[in-house]
Amino acid sequence: MFQRFRANRRHRARNREVVDDLYTALVNRSRQDDLYLACAVPDTVMGRFEALTVHVFLFLRRCRDEPSLKPLAQEVVDRFITDVEDSIRELGVGDPSVPKRMRKLAGIFYERVAAYDPALDAGDEAALAGALKGRAVPADAPQDATARLASYMVAEHTRFEAIAAETILAGTLQPRTLP
Repeated sequence: MFQRFRANRRHRARNREVVDDLYTALVNRSRQDDLYLACAVPDTVMGRFEALTVHVFLFLRRCRDEPSLKPLAQEVVDRFITDVEDSIRELGVGDPSVPKRMRKLAGIFYERVAAYDPALDAGDEAALAGALKGRAVPADAPQDATARLASYMVAEHTRFEAIAAETILAGTLQPRTLP
């Protein structure tokens, strides 16, 4: 009986490691200098949220049609939400305001998903660039910066799709540079 308990405990600890490794990889991808310099994502708290949103969105797209990845994808989303909530608290937002801010940020995330998904499904970089403008990239940013971010997202989507489910389940996302 105790052996099963210890095995379950080790399994949960390993799952936590995998989720942390995947989330760390997504955070690292979202902190690439080129996203902020070449693609005009603002280097602000909200800009970093937008960059992370792009990567979490692309990760969830990779996992959505793979039954073995769905539970892991949910755990990564939970980790994302926890991280955003912790960041809000670190910025000094008081406890009574945190749930309201979290609802707003969750709404922003799902609005982004609804805007980016159809363009990525269609493989339409111009439509994706249009969806990014005023969201991840300021409305007054140069058009080529928005187009670069759209190209980057398409390349990342392709790269994520090429990663085997077993590799993801092991907690690995292989790094890629901007096109």
